[in-house]
Amino acid sequence: MAHTIWVLIELENGKPARSSLEVLGKAAKLGRAEAIVLGAAAAEIAPELGQYGAEKVYVHADETYDTYLTLPAVETVSNLLKQHQPDLLLLATTYNLRDIAARLMVRNNIGLITDATDLNFENDGLKVTVPWGGENLVTATHPYQGTGIVLVRPKAFALERYEGRTAEVETLTTTISTEAQAIKVIDTVEVASEGPALEDAAVIVSGGRGLGKAENYHLVEELAAALGGAPGATRAIVDAGWLPYSYQIGQTGKTVKPTLYIAAGISGAIQHLSGMKGSKFIVAINKDENAPIFSVADFGVVGDALTILPQLTEEVKKRKA
Repeated sequence: MAHTIWVLIELENGKPARSSLEVLGKAAKLGRAEAIVLGAAAAEIAPELGQYGAEKVYVHADETYDTYLTLPAVETVSNLLKQHQPDLLLLATTYNLRDIAARLMVRNNIGLITDATDLNFENDGLKVTVPWGGENLVTATHPYQGTGIVLVRPKAFALERYEGRTAEVETLTTTISTEAQAIKVIDTVEVASEGPALEDAAVIVSGGRGLGKAENYHLVEELAAALGGAPGATRAIVDAGWLPYSYQIGQTGKTVKPTLYIAAGISGAIQHLSGMKGSKFIVAINKDENAPIFSVADFGVVGDALTILPQLTEEVKKRKA
């Protein structure tokens, strides 16, 4: 009997988030994938979810989900879980979905596994691969009967297409309680940025403590701009206040898989490597020839990033011209 896996689809500007679609594609490989989509745009986007693996979509097109934070979704999904009891609820790791998962765990007394990079059903149950301490992988499972929740690390799965698949749509009409409308979204502010988003960039140039001081980070930004890529950073310089958290790559930041990753002045702590080692081609620039970053690099340059970065930027500009 096929396992039933639910995926809560997060909406971004009225469109399904890529991270949720990646998880939906994985769910379709594991068994019968069913999606839940909530919000004013839900009915509009529901039919297209079949192309990403959904065989059924639960829809509640109420703008309350967009106006009030977390709790309306928790209430609706919690009620659905009690009614249908799927084998698994699979979620992408984002700020909102992580909050929803934690509340569902407590409200329904069900198990939650976080930071998964892979999962499969085997004869003796669910097996979830989770990085542990940066360099180790452990296998986790839900030991009890009933629905389990798994939060998946971003970029763990590719975007899958299921051409020709049409999903059954079930429209929900339940009323959202007053209690669930306790936290209202007053305003949404987008940080202005140029170039591609860090998570989607084909080229990333990252900087670390080897840059010396915050004023030197512009060298990373200039090379990233010349290559049409995005700038990133290690936790060390984010914690030091050089840059906002949105730049951070690593175990406690963003997981990226660009075609080209240039690490400038980064020693290569295990926590940072776990967030970028899936990059197709890695170039490392560091004064210390024994820096751990060289162990994962395809091409290494032993030297001062402050000298090499501007030279590299200039050479890229010349070749583009």
